[in-house]
Amino acid sequence: MSRSMYYDDFEPGQVFTSQARTMTETDLTMFSMLTGDWNPIHNDSEFAGQSRFGQRLMHGAFGIGLGLGLMHTLGIFEDSAVALLDIEGWKFVEPVLIGDTLHLRLEIIDKSLGKSGNTGRIGRKFELVNQHGRAAHVGRADVLVRVRPVS
Repeated sequence: MSRSMYYDDFEPGQVFTSQARTMTETDLTMFSMLTGDWNPIHNDSEFAGQSRFGQRLMHGAFGIGLGLGLMHTLGIFEDSAVALLDIEGWKFVEPVLIGDTLHLRLEIIDKSLGKSGNTGRIGRKFELVNQHGRAAHVGRADVLVRVRPVS
């Protein structure tokens, strides 16, 4: 059974919370392989140990992808999403480390119906929240969704 929500179902102020996921060394290595980003802060334990973080940290872009993936697990855009429109103002508030457990707090911040009346823009605030209850990444990612089909 679909949990999909459509344009009409969303209201500013609604908050959705995803399941949590723990970051692993494999996640870090696979992301480095995928992107070709072998910066030593991510991949060299000795180098990273001398940094202000004291250990290797996950790539910032990994967090953006993780946030979108955790959003998908909510199922609320499954049948209604048309396109990701933009990602704005993404901030890396705290480092994400191997072993951190993150979940997504997704807040609907605004919405606007498109000219056709068949789709609308949903403004969404993403917060990747760590196991300490602190936001590690914060940003906005808007989506174009369908209006609920008429039965």
